[in-house]
Amino acid sequence: MSYPSPTHAGTSLHARARALTTEELAEVPWLLHLNAPERERAEAALILTEAQPGDYICRIGRPVTYWFGLVDGLLKMNNDDSVGPTITFTGVAPGGWFGEGTVLKHEQYRYNIQALRKSRVAGIPVATFDWLLDHSLGFNRFVMHQLNERLGQFIAAREIDRLNNPDLRVARNLASLFHPLLYPNVGGILRITQQELAYLVGLSRQRVNEALSTLSAKGWIRVEYGGLRVLDLAALRSGQLAEEPV
Repeated sequence: MSYPSPTHAGTSLHARARALTTEELAEVPWLLHLNAPERERAEAALILTEAQPGDYICRIGRPVTYWFGLVDGLLKMNNDDSVGPTITFTGVAPGGWFGEGTVLKHEQYRYNIQALRKSRVAGIPVATFDWLLDHSLGFNRFVMHQLNERLGQFIAAREIDRLNNPDLRVARNLASLFHPLLYPNVGGILRITQQELAYLVGLSRQRVNEALSTLSAKGWIRVEYGGLRVLDLAALRSGQLAEEPV
């Protein structure tokens, strides 16, 4: 399966960065957990850049410089395809902040984060992240909850990889993108195309279309213009679909 090619390969994302607007700051979930001095320092350090389809936010082997979050758009986390087939670990939906483990350890990235569509990505420098950890109890709690939920997410992703039923794979992947704590800004509808979902699930667009029809017929989702609305998140998570025999 082919992925979008970078459209701004010669332009640095950092060079296109700017300060966040008041509306964009309201989309940063962890700011609500800071007191006034902490929030003032964080807002002054936050930057935002617009990534085009195919742009890399993080690259394997690069040193960590920012903690990133998705304000709007869609990202995917995957491996380095130079050593084997591309494996997508998870998608990143609006409101999601990612890479806190790498930032905490001040190490190089072990994964790629790539834009699947035009996306607005925010970030704070590692130095500000460290300062908040040292001074903000609210920020520490947010990061702790992030790490805990992230662990659960990757355990679930491991389970999804073992599923033989494509409909169930699509259901579980959709459920992960509607995670209320990791992706709080998704709301009731996820702006995603069938091709983008195919990239994340690792199936053909045609097979994803069939799965969406099955899930829609069960009343779990509703396909709307430009996206998907979840009607029964618990059903998507549990996936009461009979698996196909191996």
